[in-house]
Amino acid sequence: MWFQHELRVRYQETDQMGVVYHANYLNWFEIGRTELIRRLGMSYQSLERQGLLLPVTHAELDFHRPARYDDLVTVCTKITHYTNLRLEFASEIRRGEELLVSGGTKHVWLNRDWKPARIDREAPGLYALLIKTQPFT
Repeated sequence: MWFQHELRVRYQETDQMGVVYHANYLNWFEIGRTELIRRLGMSYQSLERQGLLLPVTHAELDFHRPARYDDLVTVCTKITHYTNLRLEFASEIRRGEELLVSGGTKHVWLNRDWKPARIDREAPGLYALLIKTQPFT
């Protein structure tokens, strides 16, 4: 299941060529992840209050077509894999049905001391929410 979040491309997100600067897509992937977690019923802020961190350990992007200033784009995000220590997302940026960027990110759950944290123990409510996202497709 893809979670969707719409964005309007702002002028500041474009480069001299008039297209969205490539690093902004990573920001949009992050927006997709945070909105997906929020829609599942838990905010990133509440996770951080519980002492949980979710840093990116890997990111990849494939650029198909450029987004341009004032385009209305949809950030599509889904969880593709998780364990009690790791979480992986697939992301797409679309303009209507047109695929602009595809990719994904991998993450690891850490505590405030940057030690691995098992979310089934540290945040069982979130772990239950993740289980509800299955089956992955």
